[in-house]
Amino acid sequence: QVQLVESGGGLVQAGDSLRLSCVVRTASTYAMGWFRQAPGKEREFVAAITWGGSSTTYADSVKGRFTISRDNAKNTVYLQMNSLKSEDTAIYYCAGRVTNVLSTMESQYYYWGQGTQVTVSS
Repeated sequence: QVQLVESGGGLVQAGDSLRLSCVVRTASTYAMGWFRQAPGKEREFVAAITWGGSSTTYADSVKGRFTISRDNAKNTVYLQMNSLKSEDTAIYYCAGRVTNVLSTMESQYYYWGQGTQVTVSS
């Protein structure tokens, strides 16, 4: 059973914006994160947020361009991506922790979505 469902990916041009959404279908997640995997590369951390949204953390490569947020009433986590670059091209994954502590480590996330493709043309 799929617990996390991402949407919002697509093909855009460099400089454009996209907003990814992740619907959370389990009540067992607290801190949430976004990761991405580019072709031929390992999956890497992008951003994370605590359950209440009061704390966030970002990878240096996206800081100032991406914003993670959540609407718990809608069971949805968002990733607003602005000023997109070709190097942002990747499959983006939503992930959930069973504790309310921020983490940049893939191994500390229990729930994973199936991913949504983001392609940025230069």
